[in-house]
Amino acid sequence: MQVLQVLEIRPDPAEVGRARRWARSRLAGSGIGADEPLAETLILLVSELVTNAVVHTGCPAVVRLSLPGAAQDDTTVRLEVADRSGRAPVPRCVDGDATGGRGLALVDGLADRWGWCSEGAGKRIWCELDRGAQSAGAAAYGSGASAYEGLAYEAV
Repeated sequence: MQVLQVLEIRPDPAEVGRARRWARSRLAGSGIGADEPLAETLILLVSELVTNAVVHTGCPAVVRLSLPGAAQDDTTVRLEVADRSGRAPVPRCVDGDATGGRGLALVDGLADRWGWCSEGAGKRIWCELDRGAQSAGAAAYGSGASAYEGLAYEAV
């Protein structure tokens, strides 16, 4: 059984840290250990998607997190960030010296699946992580064999 958790965020960069803390606190009752690779990957994805929402839209947003209700070996965790901006997410090509612009590349490399859809006047960006078989994207990223090798992650 999946449990849906919801957090409303303001268009303020300080909300990124609050969203990470909120997501970590929700993991406790889900049976997913804070030190599991899935948990670490999920927190990184929360950071990237919430950062995109607050930095690029200037609109309030809603974070939705669907977690297992109890310890399960095979489960899918779903993260969604919905905002009121109708602008589509656009992956950017950035050079090695850029300090930003890699968020969607990280999402693409770490999530098992991701996408976006229009929702009313805004949009919803979602990603999923599979717990049963360690996420292929996360495993590749951790091993240094990823197509995104050399990408830096900077906590906001």
